[in-house]
Amino acid sequence: MANIIGAVTTSHIPAIANAMANKAEETPYWKPFFDGYPPVRQWLNEKKPDVIVLFYNDHGLEFFIDKKPTFAIGVADEYHNSDEGWGIATIPPVTGESELSWHIANSLVDDGFDMTICQEMKVDHGLTVPLSLMWPGNNYSHVKVIPVCINCEQYPMPQPKRCYALGRAIGKAIESYDSDMKVAIFGTGGLSHQLDGEGAGTLNRKFDLECMDKLVECPEELTKYSNLDLVKIGGAQTVELNMWIAMRGVLRGKVTELHRNYHAPISNTGAGLLLLEHEMPKAE
Repeated sequence: MANIIGAVTTSHIPAIANAMANKAEETPYWKPFFDGYPPVRQWLNEKKPDVIVLFYNDHGLEFFIDKKPTFAIGVADEYHNSDEGWGIATIPPVTGESELSWHIANSLVDDGFDMTICQEMKVDHGLTVPLSLMWPGNNYSHVKVIPVCINCEQYPMPQPKRCYALGRAIGKAIESYDSDMKVAIFGTGGLSHQLDGEGAGTLNRKFDLECMDKLVECPEELTKYSNLDLVKIGGAQTVELNMWIAMRGVLRGKVTELHRNYHAPISNTGAGLLLLEHEMPKAE
């Protein structure tokens, strides 16, 4: 079976790509954020995962509000970034992994998840920023990526407990894949933030740190929240925590925290970073 070696959680705000393009990582504003990433990059370079299953949300570029799937999975061999007007240079395409993608998609449908299966899809900062963070200089083409998109923008949205169940089902699918490939899981977005409306600028550092603790030690506690709870506690975009919850659901074996960082505010967002190592469960 394929080996799920660990997971990473990270912010994916588009301003990160702009900061990297402008070589602003060492400026006082950005340094506390970027200083958290070298240990994660070192781990990835040492472990050399073959595939990244990456949970993200599309911000209206591939899926606009007139057609918004609850859950979507890419099964293509390549994905291109959709420009968002930040003025940065065009970045390389993302390499896909179609065989494992199709295996996961078929398994999910068999398990009752009616996925939108995309043989073509453009990706935005939700997916590309984490890759650029982990492999600076956009040197990510060597690793294959399976995009899993969760609706966090347009109501009705899947609840935390359903996102966790999605992760569990994906973990089961990966474990059943007849291959010795190494797989890492990325949960992106968040943490607390609200970018518009009366609550613009909302952050909840205490809640963010509690979520990071629970994600490691007792992730099912996070599934007791509703999306409305998350909005009230941390702001409208705090529902992006669902990508972290889905990621944690994939990890069905023993989890060990190796590294963490938290800094706020970055672009009006509480930015968390976790590196988790995973020991595969014993075959049943």
